[in-house]
Amino acid sequence: MSVFFEKNINPTTKLGIWLIEEDEAFFKEKVPLHRNVTHPHKRLQHLAGRYLLKYLFPDFPSHLIQIADTRKPYLPDEEYRFSISHCGNFAAAIVSKNYRVGIDIEIPDEKAKRIRQKFISKAEMEVLNPIHLEEYTQIWSAKETVFKWYSKGEVDFRQHIQLREIVDNCCFRGFFTKNEYDLDIFIKQFSKLCLSYVFTPENQM
Repeated sequence: MSVFFEKNINPTTKLGIWLIEEDEAFFKEKVPLHRNVTHPHKRLQHLAGRYLLKYLFPDFPSHLIQIADTRKPYLPDEEYRFSISHCGNFAAAIVSKNYRVGIDIEIPDEKAKRIRQKFISKAEMEVLNPIHLEEYTQIWSAKETVFKWYSKGEVDFRQHIQLREIVDNCCFRGFFTKNEYDLDIFIKQFSKLCLSYVFTPENQM
């Protein structure tokens, strides 16, 4: 078993990060490959993410997963809401029975700082005042999480996702302008990995 991190958010919502140390055969015994992934490492990430869904909820019907036009995986009957992310040798997933969810993991990279003007507004730069590479990565990851949570595409990271403050270095208070929704985007920084996730009641969307 290679569980890197696990969290029970509430009785119906769980998330986890899997450190990929196994080969393809380990995962293929448990979950199907839903699409033709030619790159070996990306295929391994794909399988690990789907394996993690069943690890978090053993009755998760992974064989029923379909892919939307926006490339978001989903279950037709929405028995579970879920989101998956891959980065390096890690796969992450968040699953819920009654919350809308999004998740993202990122390995800090200089690119996040280099392209900051594409996803961080002037107002956010003044309020959040990112200095270190990890801080730029956290902002990027938080916005990527909101993009996945929304799941309908056509999101401008600067315009539509506004981060207004960071609380105790573990939560961004944000606002999503496309549906005028206030969000708490939770973050957790590991030594070489950033995790962000969001969950909201489905009936408030």
